[in-house]
Amino acid sequence: MAQLTNPMEIFQLLDNSNCRQCGQPTCMAFAAAVFRGQQDISECPKLDAETVAKFSEKTGQQTTTDQEVEERVKQLKAEIPKMDLAEAAKRLDGRYKNGKLTVKVLGKDFHVDAQGRLSAEIHTNAWVSVPVLTYILYGSGVNPMHKWVPLRELSAGKSWAGLFEQRCEKPLKQIADTAPDLFHDLLDLFSGRDGRDQFDADIALILHPLPKVPLAICYWYPEEGLESSLHVFFDATVEENLTIGSIFSLGAGLVRMLEKLVQRHQPQAALG
Repeated sequence: MAQLTNPMEIFQLLDNSNCRQCGQPTCMAFAAAVFRGQQDISECPKLDAETVAKFSEKTGQQTTTDQEVEERVKQLKAEIPKMDLAEAAKRLDGRYKNGKLTVKVLGKDFHVDAQGRLSAEIHTNAWVSVPVLTYILYGSGVNPMHKWVPLRELSAGKSWAGLFEQRCEKPLKQIADTAPDLFHDLLDLFSGRDGRDQFDADIALILHPLPKVPLAICYWYPEEGLESSLHVFFDATVEENLTIGSIFSLGAGLVRMLEKLVQRHQPQAALG
């Protein structure tokens, strides 16, 4: 991987269009975020694959912290007052009423007002708030095409695939290994549906973390001589509505929500 030693070197790779599709207000702000390790250069939609491959972070090298994610939420919330929430509701399959935009997040209502204040029917976390705000601010509103792909097959996904496996798929697999029935029940709380008509898996659940952003979680039980396995699939259109960094954040946020729910339910399961 080629090394970039300062933000200006990163900025010189960009087209200076300030399109904001990366989630930053300017290309210079994006270059600074990449240099600090808060974003990956692959999140720029204008860069060609060769440049991304040359300068993107090595697999598993990203070390985003909770504090950095919280800071990202603040940056995104600051952009909300500049946008038309009513227009966003039409574009993103949401609802606009009394100055608030409401979108379904895992089947539950998630609200944002014109000042960027958030509220929800369910407990979320900053890792989930990042993709929700990114979707509201920059989602194109493209409808899913129901073609499922792993993260590594997304145009900007290759450099994030290893980290996604470590921080998302492996923890989900551990939950499923520990209590597969409970795993299924917990996902059902998020309005998931059985996806075994589309996937040859022992458990296949299709969720809608956002209205136009479905994902599928597929789990295979262990067999003689083989470990269990779990893989997450996205609709091929997901990058039209989320950046690759926010897609990763969505997976990490879902893991954290499930881990907390499992902790709450385990004592009840043991008593049963």
